[in-house]
Amino acid sequence: MELWFSDYHTDKVKVSVKVEKQLFGETTDFQRIDVFDSTEFGRFLSSDGSIVFSEKDEFVYDEMIVHVPMAVHPHVKNVLVIGGGDGGVARELAWYDEIERIDVVEPDRVFVEACRQFFPDNACGLDDPRVNIYYEDGLRFLRSRHGEYDLIINDAIDPLGHTAGLFTKEFYGNCYRALGEDGIMVYQHGSPFYDEDEESCRVMHRKASHSFPISRVYQAHIPTCSSGYWLFGFASKKYHPLTDLDAKRWNDRNIRTWYYTTNLHRGAFMLPRYVEDMLEEEEGRKR
Repeated sequence: MELWFSDYHTDKVKVSVKVEKQLFGETTDFQRIDVFDSTEFGRFLSSDGSIVFSEKDEFVYDEMIVHVPMAVHPHVKNVLVIGGGDGGVARELAWYDEIERIDVVEPDRVFVEACRQFFPDNACGLDDPRVNIYYEDGLRFLRSRHGEYDLIINDAIDPLGHTAGLFTKEFYGNCYRALGEDGIMVYQHGSPFYDEDEESCRVMHRKASHSFPISRVYQAHIPTCSSGYWLFGFASKKYHPLTDLDAKRWNDRNIRTWYYTTNLHRGAFMLPRYVEDMLEEEEGRKR
């Protein structure tokens, strides 16, 4: 008997992956976590029935959410990762010797434990001595932080689920306060392709653009994400993601990547017209 996992992108669209076997399944206080093994994508993890990442394409997401801001900000020392319990973001941050502290705030211990067991190539990032793991709610953690971080990465997975508080106006305001005077925040922005997802993209950009003086959006192709097309947000107090890109400095680091390059960095901010129109509409709306 064949076993297929179906990820419903909308009520009328699903993507199915043939799986060899289920490796893990548990319902926590926060979500339903399942781990499957497949021929095409290797092992993949789902939360509440939606694929979060797979071994085959996680590098795209983790590289794009880390190296884009790191190629722009000239002196990152303190980083906050909201979510990130799989360790992939911390793994990419570990390339940078100048970083002194990486605080990872992940409320679900089971998620971290499952990733340590089944995704060691990601979870190894959590073993870096600069990483501090806080098993707390991200929004609550942020409320007491002021001017501490050079970079905040919001790696929360669902604007409608248990991490919904990390996509509110309060959250963006708290991120602004937690950053230093030249800080950058990046966040996963979702997919704008299906009508069901468009509104959350609009709301996120509206809140970010009204909270930060510089707010831009960039894109990547991630096969297991909704429609295979994913957006990221770049919000900054000072640095522009294109005019302040220091390609030579980043290339001189000789970081081994599979997706990110400084040429791709520039191209990722060149968006389709329908996405540009959507973002411009939200920038012009009242708060």
